[in-house]
Amino acid sequence: MASPIKQKILIVDDDENICDIIKLYMEKEGFEVHVSNDGLRAIEMFKEVAPDFVVLDIMLPGVSGSQVCREIRKVSRTPIIMLSAKCEIFDKVLGLELGADDYMVKPFDPRELIARVKAILRRSISGENDTTEEVVYPNLCVNKTDYTVKVDGEDVQMPPKELELLFYLAANPNKVFTRDQLLESIWGYDFFGDSRTVDVHVKRLREKVEKSEHTWSIKTVWGIGYKFEVK
Repeated sequence: MASPIKQKILIVDDDENICDIIKLYMEKEGFEVHVSNDGLRAIEMFKEVAPDFVVLDIMLPGVSGSQVCREIRKVSRTPIIMLSAKCEIFDKVLGLELGADDYMVKPFDPRELIARVKAILRRSISGENDTTEEVVYPNLCVNKTDYTVKVDGEDVQMPPKELELLFYLAANPNKVFTRDQLLESIWGYDFFGDSRTVDVHVKRLREKVEKSEHTWSIKTVWGIGYKFEVK
């Protein structure tokens, strides 16, 4: 009987000790692990290896982790967890805005990292098995099968989680959701982030898709959460 195909993890960090520790834990869990210690090589390895998941440090020599994330998001929806020794909210927001699926601050427990990776991979695989899903309104079309958004007939680029949030809200017009409900529905019940994640994504969505003449908008329901309001 043929051995099962291992899921591939790309670890990108200039700290070799951290890479060794993550690699050891990941391999024990049955993953095939590839390592890069600089951003430029990471971009090349992503194309060569086609990993199922990327663990990406923000602070890298030469090409930064933020730029690596941008380059990956130009061509792929592969899940990304960003790592950083910084704990300021700015860095967390930046990582999420660039399209990262999650964010961890160093130092961290490798077992927690593995738990997050497995949780995100489960949701990614589940999403791949969905049938065609599309919501259409005047001046808006959101397709969660091929991950495209059109506003006024023009393609709008956005990270996967922004698109999924827009789709979820638009598929439930005029229904109010709390931030916790949106976190559970879009990021999953085992997401380790906080409610500010939703606020960041809504802010970015409004900047990208809303215009005053549209008959729909993402409304804030003060003290509760958000809704996709159709006038």
